[in-house]
Amino acid sequence: MLSNIGIPGLILVLVLALIIFGPKKLPEIGRAMGQSLKEFKNSTKGIMDDDKEKKEENDIKS
Repeated sequence: MLSNIGIPGLILVLVLALIIFGPKKLPEIGRAMGQSLKEFKNSTKGIMDDDKEKKEENDIKS
């Protein structure tokens, strides 16, 4: 989905975000989004690791 936006679309989104939120709020919003993305990645990694451990345990039992 994001690959279809292109550079002009990305610039438009950034300009709209600047108009809506203002220059003071953008760094805070970007920081919050970055932290959320980091937490999401860590959570999914934890789930994948748990699944891998369960699979290895089942393979050992079999």
